[in-house]
Amino acid sequence: MLRSSIARVISVSITSEFHKFSTLHSSATSPAEKFYSCVQQNGGNIEKALATVRAHLDSSCVSEVLTRRNPRVIRDVIESYGVEECLVSVKAVKVVLNLCKEAKLADEALWVLRKMPEFNLRADTAAYNIVIRLFCQKEDMDSAEKLMREMSEVGLYPDMITFVEMVKGFCNVGRLENAYQLIKLMRGHGCVPNVVVYSALLDGVCRNGNMDRTMELLTEMEKDGGACSPNVVTYTSVIQSLSNSGLTMEALGILDRMIAYGCTPNRVTVAALLEGLCKKGQLEEAYKLIDKVVSEGSVPNGDCYSSMVVSLMRYKFFDEAVMLFKRLLDFGLKPDSLASSLIIKELCTEGRVLDGLQFFDDIEKMGCLLSIDSDVYSVLLHRLCLHDHMIEAAKVMRMMFDKGVRLRTLYADDIVEHLKKCGDNELVSLLSERFR
Repeated sequence: MLRSSIARVISVSITSEFHKFSTLHSSATSPAEKFYSCVQQNGGNIEKALATVRAHLDSSCVSEVLTRRNPRVIRDVIESYGVEECLVSVKAVKVVLNLCKEAKLADEALWVLRKMPEFNLRADTAAYNIVIRLFCQKEDMDSAEKLMREMSEVGLYPDMITFVEMVKGFCNVGRLENAYQLIKLMRGHGCVPNVVVYSALLDGVCRNGNMDRTMELLTEMEKDGGACSPNVVTYTSVIQSLSNSGLTMEALGILDRMIAYGCTPNRVTVAALLEGLCKKGQLEEAYKLIDKVVSEGSVPNGDCYSSMVVSLMRYKFFDEAVMLFKRLLDFGLKPDSLASSLIIKELCTEGRVLDGLQFFDDIEKMGCLLSIDSDVYSVLLHRLCLHDHMIEAAKVMRMMFDKGVRLRTLYADDIVEHLKKCGDNELVSLLSERFR
C-alpha cells in the first residue's frame, strides 16, 4: 500500500507539471527530464520507472526535481499515508527527510518532523540533526537553536554531529561567541570536544578575520592534545586564512609550527601557501617553499610545480608559468590536469598555438593526455584551423576520434567553415560523421 500511495501521488504531481518542465528544460540529456519522461511512459509507476530509466539519478537530480518542480509533493506523500491509513516506519520517514536534505528544503523537513507523532513515531537524534543542519545551511540559527533546545525537552541529547553543525552555522553568521559557548555546553552533555568540532570553530574564527583568537585556539588545541590535537585540515585552514589576508610570512611560520608538531603538510597546504606568495609576487620564497617540502618528502615535486604553475597564471606571471611548465616536462615530471589545461588554452588564446601543440605532444608522450580537460582538444583544434595549420589540425582531430572526445558545439561551425574554405572535404566529412 505504501508504494502504491507514493507512486500515485507523485504521478499526479508529475502529470500536472510535466509540460512546464519540458518547456523549461529542453536538454534531452537531463537526468531529471529522463526520469519524468520514463514515469509518464510507465503510467506513473515509480518502481517500474526506476528500474528502466537510463539516467544517473544522483543527489543533484533529486534536488532538481524537488526544488524546481514541486516541493509540495513531499507533503502530499506524507498526507497520503494518513488518508490511506498506511503503516509508516521511522525508516520511511527518514528516507523523506533525506530527500529534503539533498534538496535543501528546511521548511519541508521541519514539517515532516512535526508530522511524525501523528503516525505514533518518535523522532531520534539523527532525524533532528537532518533538520538542524538544513536550518544552519539556511543561516536561520534561531530556528536551529530552538530545535536543539527542543531535543532536551523530548529526552534526546545532541551528539557530535549536532554540535559540529551548530558551530559551523553560528560561525557562518558571525556569531562566534555562541559558537564558543557550544564548546562549553558539550561537556555538560557528556560530549567531549574533539578535533572535528574544534576545527569547525577554528575555521569560522579564521574566516571572520580574528587572527588573535585563531592563534589562541590553535595553541589550546596543541596543548590539550589527544582527541583535540590539530590535524592537517586544522593547520591548512589557518594557513589559508593568513595567506588570503596577505600575511604570507606568518603563514610560513604556521607551516614550520605544523611540521614541528609532527603533522605533515599535504598538497592543499602547499597550494594555499604558493597562492599567497604568488599573489604578493614573492616568487623566490615560493620556490624555496617547494624545495623545502620536496626535500622533506611531504608533497611530490610534480604536484608542487603544477600548483605553482596554476598560481603563476592566476596572478599574471604567464611567461614564468610557461618556463616552469617546460622545465617540469623536461625533467620528466607529470603535470596535473588543471596546470596542463590552463597553459595550453592560454597559449592558444595568446596566438602561440604551435607552442601549445608542442606541450600537448609532450604530454601525450608521457601518457598523461587522459588527464587533460576535453575542452583543450576543441580549443587547440579551433586555433590550429584558424591559423591554417591543417596538418596539425588533422592530427588532433584524428586523436579526438580515437579517444572519443566530443567537439564543443561552440567551435564546430567555425571549424567546418574553415575546412570547407581550405577544400579539405575529407575532414569535413569525418567531422560531420563523428561529431555532428
